[in-house]
Order: sequence, then structure tokens, then C-alpha cells
Amino acid sequence: MSKKPAKDSVTTTTIEEQTAAFLKSGGTIQYVVKGTSGQVAPEGSKQISSKNNG
Repeated sequence: MSKKPAKDSVTTTTIEEQTAAFLKSGGTIQYVVKGTSGQVAPEGSKQISSKNNG
């Protein structure tokens, strides 16, 4: 049997380095209050009909 290659593990050091590089390049971090969604709601509402059109 052949062994599957091990997945690269993400370490705290790697995350810290990536965050530092992101901030150094001008990126910003937005803090979201717990319980608040970070998703943007789509504009308007879509009406869904359960009737068949046929």
C-alpha cells in the first residue's frame, strides 16, 4: 500500500506571518461583533413560486 502525502499543517507562526504581511501591504482587519454575520444581504427580495408553470 502506498501512503498518502501528509497535508501541510497551518501553524500559529504561519498565521502570524501571513497576518503581518497582510497588514504591512496595507490590508485592514474588520472586527465583527459576536453574533453578527459578516455576509452582505443581497439587494431586494426574490419571490419564489411553488407552482409549476406548465
